[in-house]
Amino acid sequence: METGPRAGHGPGSLVERVLGPAAPGERLRTDVLFALAMAVSAVVVVRSVRDNGHVPDVLGWALLLVAHVVVVWRRRAPVRVMVTLMGILLVYHSLDNNHTAPMAVSMVALFTVASRTRPRNTLVLGVGVMGIMLAVKFSEGMAEGAESLRISGWIVAFLLLGVYVRIHRQYVASVVERAERAERTREEEARRRVAEERLRVARDLHDLLAHSITLVGVQTSVAAHVLAADPDRLDRAAVAKALDDVAETCRTARGELRATLQVLRSGSDDDEEGAGADEARGPLPGLDGLPDLADAARTAGARVELAVADCRAPAAVGAAAYRIVQEALTNVVRHAGPGSTVRVSVRAEDAALCVRVADDGRGGHNGRDGHGGHGGHNGRDGHGQGGGHAPGFGLLGMRERARTVGGTLDAGPRPEGGFLVSAVLPLAPVSLGGLS
Repeated sequence: METGPRAGHGPGSLVERVLGPAAPGERLRTDVLFALAMAVSAVVVVRSVRDNGHVPDVLGWALLLVAHVVVVWRRRAPVRVMVTLMGILLVYHSLDNNHTAPMAVSMVALFTVASRTRPRNTLVLGVGVMGIMLAVKFSEGMAEGAESLRISGWIVAFLLLGVYVRIHRQYVASVVERAERAERTREEEARRRVAEERLRVARDLHDLLAHSITLVGVQTSVAAHVLAADPDRLDRAAVAKALDDVAETCRTARGELRATLQVLRSGSDDDEEGAGADEARGPLPGLDGLPDLADAARTAGARVELAVADCRAPAAVGAAAYRIVQEALTNVVRHAGPGSTVRVSVRAEDAALCVRVADDGRGGHNGRDGHGGHGGHNGRDGHGQGGGHAPGFGLLGMRERARTVGGTLDAGPRPEGGFLVSAVLPLAPVSLGGLS
């Protein structure tokens, strides 16, 4: 089994940074230099070591040189190189040339087979090499056979060393792969968190701006109406109250907007900076803020009946309920018009927080279906935007807020007229991410 660059790991991957460069030209140059060094050492062995073999003649030198040339391709085709080398050295030893000289190249080839191929190839070639050697040596006498047993120990040692290197290489590659996978997972998690935070900020900005701008519009309309209704009998107190309401709405919106935008300046993956982002975000709005929403809607001309049961809700569930009621009241003020009656009910039932916002649709802009601008031509039953406009994100945002805490939301016209928003939010904690 040949080795090569693993799929999915580019030139600059973590695998190559850990395991080193794998350029084919560089590997070939290294193998050529290594084979040349072994050839020089073989010549030195022939000149300095005297064993039972003879000094090679021209054919013996040629076979020894070819054996060292063939070993250059040992990493590209270890099995074929080993088989070819066995044939060359079998002829070399049969001519009774110096038996020690080709020892190094033989052991290197065996080590390469063991370290770069499957265990089955290692076992077959190892047994084949030792079997041929023992058969030849024992055919020459018991003394030669005993000597071959000593050499067999070196063969087994190099084979085991090659197997160890192969296992270690596989272990290192698996560790590096797990590290790369963990790095990719971390990057994906960071991107997911960024996307969730963007969605949260977009929802907050939508709810905040839609609610505040609607209230400012209604309050300024009241002031303009008072100024234009009877200039000779100007109700200065009413004008002043309307302008004070506008100023208060603007101050509240500015504070919430600052807290929301601070998250965009301080977002980080680090735990310490992430905690700083949570502090910058400030406490989540909750059920205790519902009376203020009701008062703001009353200031805009709606008649609000608020019923909030005394119940403990997780911060995320309370925030989702607050935003749902806020958007529902904004839609009532915007679409049902002044004089409409809206009933807000929040209670705990069956381990869930039930939120219900229902209006009678009897404001100043009744539509064809008697729904006060909520349905029909005004399109309130789409996404909470006014008549003649493309569908917006009001109801879509409310449904998303319910889903972030594992809840559900239904919204639509009531048979008796008006509009109903009903949400069921589980009180048990869920892990869905993106809570706001």
